[in-house]
Amino acid sequence: MATLEVRDLTFAYNNTRNILENINLTVNDGELVCLLGVSGGGKTTLFNIIAGLLKPQQGQVLLNGEDITGQTGRVSYMLQKDMLLPYRTVEDNIALPLLIKGMKKKEARKIVRENTERFGIAGREKKYPAQLSGGMRQRAALLRTYLFSADVALLDEPFSALDTITKSAMHRWYLDVMENIKMSTVFITHDVDEAILLSDRILLLGGRPATLTDEIVIDEPKPRSSDFVLTDRFLQYKRRIISKIQAPEA
Repeated sequence: MATLEVRDLTFAYNNTRNILENINLTVNDGELVCLLGVSGGGKTTLFNIIAGLLKPQQGQVLLNGEDITGQTGRVSYMLQKDMLLPYRTVEDNIALPLLIKGMKKKEARKIVRENTERFGIAGREKKYPAQLSGGMRQRAALLRTYLFSADVALLDEPFSALDTITKSAMHRWYLDVMENIKMSTVFITHDVDEAILLSDRILLLGGRPATLTDEIVIDEPKPRSSDFVLTDRFLQYKRRIISKIQAPEA
């Protein structure tokens, strides 16, 4: 049974023209699936439906076989910005979802400290977000996302705000972390290289209304080294993807 499943999903704002139509996808345990497509193609709308922020006109969202369509708080959702509160320490920012669920602050902080080394931010628990680099802020945000729900995480362009060098380092770090925590993940990116480097499968979303037009399996061992992007195999994946991505008509 898939960890996350979207069945026959169709969505239209105000019941007018369809934005998404007949979307079917599955995410297996520990799998990292990328949604790739042009801007404005419906990817974030699909995330909002999976997260329960929007309700489709047709279709279901299933988590471990349970229908969670329209229910918030069942999957983790990380936006492009880290959304760390500037007046809270890193530790208390990360603990926020546990506190919202009613956990005592002492216990929540203990759980945070048990995970900071794994996420590469040990020793920075008492600092404030402004004292961290962009990469460290994203690590903190990813740990907060993980603690909210270890079943499924939705990541909306999590590395887009980082410079090229920091992004490359974050990719290597992220692959190592994902090998350890085995969290099922769906992430959005417009970066074809990033999608190939990180994903187990890439789903291409395109057209108006948007449909899943293709699935590309990245059949390469993980974690992948940074040298992978220089190989002929990588370029073959890239050419295939670019040939299939089409901008929607105006």
